[in-house]
Amino acid sequence: MPVQNCDSSDLPAATRVFYRHALAELSESGIPFMICGSYALAEYTQLGRSTRDLDVLVCKEDCSEALAVLSAAGYSAEVVFPHWLAKIRSGDDCMDVIFNSGNGICVVDQSWFVHARRSELFGVPVLICPPEEALWQQSFIMERERFDGADVIHLIHAQGKQLNWDRLLRRFGEHWRVLLSHLILYGFVYPAERDAVPEIVMQQLMSRLQKETMLRPWDGASICQGTLLSRAQYLGDLRHGNYIDARLLPPGTMTEEDVQIWTAAIQQPAAACVPG
Repeated sequence: MPVQNCDSSDLPAATRVFYRHALAELSESGIPFMICGSYALAEYTQLGRSTRDLDVLVCKEDCSEALAVLSAAGYSAEVVFPHWLAKIRSGDDCMDVIFNSGNGICVVDQSWFVHARRSELFGVPVLICPPEEALWQQSFIMERERFDGADVIHLIHAQGKQLNWDRLLRRFGEHWRVLLSHLILYGFVYPAERDAVPEIVMQQLMSRLQKETMLRPWDGASICQGTLLSRAQYLGDLRHGNYIDARLLPPGTMTEEDVQIWTAAIQQPAAACVPG
């Protein structure tokens, strides 16, 4: 069944041909890939919005082969950010190939594909990123110029009663406060539909919060986890506050070089750097 309610009718014919051909080439290659971003959001929320973005997910070990396939198909292919993102270009059109998240936390692995949904996009059979992983990825995007909180809330609203909450909690792991913050906002946005979030999930997270609050003050190293939410807005803390950058600590996967490259791109237009 085709992806629902994502308006691509205003796409130029050349863009549609590019996307259809690129997806078909990937499909025929046998390289596992999934659709994420705006098309996945439309699939799960049934909220239509016009988009020219096309984002696909692959495992990092498959990225080089995917780029080779699309390069052989006549497209420009390059790794833009070594820790998470490559781009495929056809003239002014672009398709993002994603294998991690910008903060280095959400590594795409084979388990994502186990829970993916089958659909069709531009006439090509595709897999759609599972809603749990889509929610996990987008929960960390809190830039000054882009906040994906509304997408997260819409995902909870549409899929809350079907989500695998145990898996979602495992995905967030030690970053559970980020999930809790979105769940609290969800209850504010939709007060009459708070039951989309299981009561036991809220109880568990609130219990964790209460226990942490009652513990003695933090006696470990001074860490700034704000960089997991925004690559730009907490740089001052790192430079002047003697904080350790959480992106360089487990479960993060970024190196100091990755951070330097990602930080240097802040001045570039947002559309050129961050998929959506």
